[in-house]
Amino acid sequence: MALDSIFSELPDPQSHSFPSYSIPEGDPVMPIAVTRAELSTLLSLYDDFASVDPTGIDSNPFLAATNKYLRQTFGTTLHRPDEQLHDDIAALLNDFSDDLGGRDLGVVDATPKHHQTLYFFLTSCKGYHLAPHIRFDPDESAVETLYDVYERVTEQEFYLKRPETVLE
Repeated sequence: MALDSIFSELPDPQSHSFPSYSIPEGDPVMPIAVTRAELSTLLSLYDDFASVDPTGIDSNPFLAATNKYLRQTFGTTLHRPDEQLHDDIAALLNDFSDDLGGRDLGVVDATPKHHQTLYFFLTSCKGYHLAPHIRFDPDESAVETLYDVYERVTEQEFYLKRPETVLE
């Protein structure tokens, strides 16, 4: 499947909304099956994704000098807008890896935060791929794997992992 056809299947960010998982009596999770091969594919896609600098802060000498000046003068630096997404994706991959353990196939608990992270990872990959000033050509099978995992999460019903009863 070509990248353009994978990206065309994504929900439109302008009309997409996440379901409400606000149930006060426990932690909502969506259990999905993941293989070790899928997890390693997602990790390699994440490595490619994290190496992209869409803002140019790391590669532009003017922005590097501005960053150095802000750090010296105000004690703060310029922040890339995708740093939080990188942290969220790393946390998602760590959670899935911990749930999978050393097994080749297992069930992992995807939380609502994981659902959002997978969606933003997919849409950011699409944005990086379509942006003319960014050279991001990920492996088609890796993006397809990411989309498959995302679809599994969206198609799965959620349940309460640690339900609390009225008596507790």
